[in-house]
Amino acid sequence: MGRLFGTDGVRGVANEGLTAELALGLSVAAAHVLGEAGAFDGHRPVAVVGRDPRASGEFLEAAVIAGLASAGVDVLRVGVLPTPAVAYLTGALGADFGVMLSASHNAMPDNGIKFLARGGHKLDDRIEDAIESHYRKHAAGGEDWNRPTGAAVGRVREYTEGFDKYVAHLIGVLPNRLDGIRVVIDGAHGAAAYVAPEAFARAGAEVVHTLGAEPTGLNINDGVGSTHLDRLRVAMREHAADLGIALDGDADRCLAADAEGNEVDGDQIIAILAVAMQEAGTLRRNTVVATVMSNLGFKLAMEREGVDLVETAVGDRYVLEAMKEQGFALGGEQSGHVILLDHATTGDGTLTGLMLGARLAATKQPLSDLAAVMTRLPQVLINVKGVDKARVRTCEELSAAVAAAEAELGATGRVLLRPSGTEPLVRVMVEAADEVQAQAVAQTLATAVRTYLG
Repeated sequence: MGRLFGTDGVRGVANEGLTAELALGLSVAAAHVLGEAGAFDGHRPVAVVGRDPRASGEFLEAAVIAGLASAGVDVLRVGVLPTPAVAYLTGALGADFGVMLSASHNAMPDNGIKFLARGGHKLDDRIEDAIESHYRKHAAGGEDWNRPTGAAVGRVREYTEGFDKYVAHLIGVLPNRLDGIRVVIDGAHGAAAYVAPEAFARAGAEVVHTLGAEPTGLNINDGVGSTHLDRLRVAMREHAADLGIALDGDADRCLAADAEGNEVDGDQIIAILAVAMQEAGTLRRNTVVATVMSNLGFKLAMEREGVDLVETAVGDRYVLEAMKEQGFALGGEQSGHVILLDHATTGDGTLTGLMLGARLAATKQPLSDLAAVMTRLPQVLINVKGVDKARVRTCEELSAAVAAAEAELGATGRVLLRPSGTEPLVRVMVEAADEVQAQAVAQTLATAVRTYLG
């Protein structure tokens, strides 16, 4: 049986892989494991519970709250709010832990459960393993839980102040207001569908149009949000806006569009913010953190701007780990996970968008000019299936093919062969000065992977 916890909590098709029974059992297990680990320090524990608008979130939320309360945990139910909002409130309210129900950018039938430690930080893998172990033990008919009774059971309270408290936090950390900036916001019919427009308006921006701002519980990420930018790009031109923001279902990532409807990806956003923070003296150790999949143009831009770069494995969790371990303030991924560690414990799409808007307002420059700090080199990605991915780094013939490709590309190109962590395939990524060369080299390497690893 595989591990329940993945890189971002427990996910699955709601009411199929992810059932109410599982949600309840994991919540009880989490309460017991954290209690045994001393996280509650002898006091009555409190948890913050939030969700995105998925229909399945309603019954899963009820199951999680029931499990926590039955284990003696008091619950602050904050309702539909972004993942970074639940993380922020967990810390700001001094809660012992938090729970977020969301499957992020996944389609509506999916859902997920993410537990957050005190302060709104990701739970340690060791604690997740202990929660899973406890859950499996009791689900298999092991000894019964120690169940509180009477006044010792948990109480549940609606915490409707969470929306305003979170928005106030976002406004409070901005370096300047957004007055004069015209904004289009795509909320993906998700957790920030109401929060993001409100935050931008309170920050002084003129929200000229919204997309994905009418969640029904069934339409999250459906043709809108950070994975579907077409409507945002059109809306930018139709409404003569300065900044377009596209969030995902739980609003922990953000992509953007300029006045002409051109996409501004996560690498470009990080580059813009790195320069801004460098000027303000807030870019700690003059360093940004990004993954090995970041565009080579980003790396070259940071070198030119005198900003050091730390590269990690693919995944925002690895970016966050490096930032926390080494004390950096800015990091993220090309996909739009941008972490501003001075103000958030996780990627926060609304905060990222606000910071972009603040930069536009402060410099009086269009987003296209700010994004020109880096030039995106053509990047081609080919997934080669049905090969022995374990031999990627040990196959001498493949290593020779990679060396030949790197010699051909020179300083303006890059090759990355990466075995998938979840599928039987190898990802071939090639960057080059032009699209034709990138495609040709990628196809050559993909053929080599099939030949030598097939």
